[in-house]
Amino acid sequence: MKRSETPAIERPEPTWNTTELLARRVAATPDRPLFAVPDNGGWKDITAGQFNEEVRALAKGFIAQGLEPGERVAFIAQTSYQWTLVDFALWTAGLVMVPVYETSSAAQLEWMMQDSGAVAIITELPTHTATADSIADAVPQLRFRAELHNDAIASLMQQGESIADEEVERRRTLAKGDDMATLIYTSGSTGRPKGVVLTHANFVDLSRNTAHTLEDLIKGDSSTLLFITLAHVFARLISVLCVHGGVKVGHQPNTAKLVESLASFKPTFLLAVPRVFEKVYNAAEQKADAAGTGNLFRRAARVGIAYSRSLDKGKTPFGLKLQYTFYNKLVFSKIRDAMGGRVVHAVSGSAPLGNHLGHFYRAIGVIILEGYGLTETTAPISVNVPSHSKVGTVGPPLPGCSVAVDSDGEILAKGVNIFREYWNNPEATKNAFTEDGWFRTGDLGQLDDDGYLTVTGRKKELIVTAGGKNVSPATLEDPINSDPIIGHCVVVGDKKPFIAAMMTLDPAMLTNWLENQGEDPTMSLAEAAQNPRVLAHIQHTIDRANTRVSRAESIRKFVVLDQEFSEDDGTLTPKLSIRRHVILEKYAGVIDGIYNVAPPTRGISLK
Repeated sequence: MKRSETPAIERPEPTWNTTELLARRVAATPDRPLFAVPDNGGWKDITAGQFNEEVRALAKGFIAQGLEPGERVAFIAQTSYQWTLVDFALWTAGLVMVPVYETSSAAQLEWMMQDSGAVAIITELPTHTATADSIADAVPQLRFRAELHNDAIASLMQQGESIADEEVERRRTLAKGDDMATLIYTSGSTGRPKGVVLTHANFVDLSRNTAHTLEDLIKGDSSTLLFITLAHVFARLISVLCVHGGVKVGHQPNTAKLVESLASFKPTFLLAVPRVFEKVYNAAEQKADAAGTGNLFRRAARVGIAYSRSLDKGKTPFGLKLQYTFYNKLVFSKIRDAMGGRVVHAVSGSAPLGNHLGHFYRAIGVIILEGYGLTETTAPISVNVPSHSKVGTVGPPLPGCSVAVDSDGEILAKGVNIFREYWNNPEATKNAFTEDGWFRTGDLGQLDDDGYLTVTGRKKELIVTAGGKNVSPATLEDPINSDPIIGHCVVVGDKKPFIAAMMTLDPAMLTNWLENQGEDPTMSLAEAAQNPRVLAHIQHTIDRANTRVSRAESIRKFVVLDQEFSEDDGTLTPKLSIRRHVILEKYAGVIDGIYNVAPPTRGISLK
């Protein structure tokens, strides 16, 4: 079994909980801006000291409601300053948050409330409150509700004025490292969501050690703009890490306003999932096409990628260097300016980024540090190091973490980041670990000689063709999903004679693409799914992806669906990952048709 481990830099502090990170930040730099909130078109700073005062005032409000230490509180809200305020206030009051995706259905919320035993729920928007209203009768233990849209924070702070500071401090220090800090329900891509118990030590030890690895990001003048949901453990860990490191954080939940917010906030690093980086690239390409400079953009991209690859080889030809200098000033500088002009690093997780985008962004001056982890690992297991980033890998293990690859290729993990248990599910907990204590990630990967990890697919998603060939869908799906007009690609072929694929289209990108191609931009998804130019473009994208694999693993046929996957129909998780088992069942007839109908490629009408 090949393994890689990075020793912890910070020794464990068993008596600390997450609030200790804030207490020490306030003691060290009380006047340092820790957050910034929108204010009359600009941003207003909130210092560490001011944040701490608001946290304690809100914690008093929770205590005044009779909520007891260790009790669970569900929270549904958009990404905002208030999200982290509520998070630290709950911890300060000795409570445990159960974060809920704002897109979760009533049935999903009901399951989480019932399974967690949550006694309270906090909602931000009227729509969130309506969802909570619909399941209230099914949650008999529910005894407290707060609505942020009805000024709940101000009201709670006022009601908590009678609570003594001594009581707040007592409650703040009750939880120790081994105690539960949060109960996060998995997205349920392979079945009913399981409650993942993450401890205070998971957040504290991982943040303190990660700060050393990401010291180029976590420093005095650093700032970041969070726009992915804080219900996701990835953003949640970064939020705690920024409190520990004294990094200024802004928030923008509306991605339609993201470019505007980046220009005004001017962050030094970003946190995003690969789909965001894909959309930025595709939007830039389409904008160039619309302006008649599409070929210039693509030449610049090719030169930039070649330049980035040459850096890995340690030698850049003089001619390539000259071309890069030209395109850097003419094209790449404008993309950097659109991102605020100060972004140097970005952290990418949740799904594979792809070598093409990794090299492109490095060429424009933004080093994307691809990392890897799960909810059960408090987000990161490994991440690329700013001083030595290997495009295409997810880096070495973080300090205090170990990674191994067993005989069948599954990635195993140990360390300060590993969850304690699945809530109320000892059987699932037992099955999640090997006999010698390694957590089974369910992902497949490889370790290189430097201990850098590459993720190659999901163990449970391996396709075995009728000819006995093992195929990892991600190897084909990831490069195809990066195409601007493709929404999702789902590779199929288990027990079938060859590999095929189902495609959905991305309506947001499709309209501009059609117009740039001289086609009717108002055509419906059904019409686009049958359009010869669309089908030819997708075939070209598939042909490129097929060059990565052997012929036995290549996509031979595909169909284009005339509808999107969505959370509402159960085909996507709240993280917008595909629920493969749901899709395979829902579209079983379409899949049968691929193998029983002669035409190799076509659009499919499901109406």
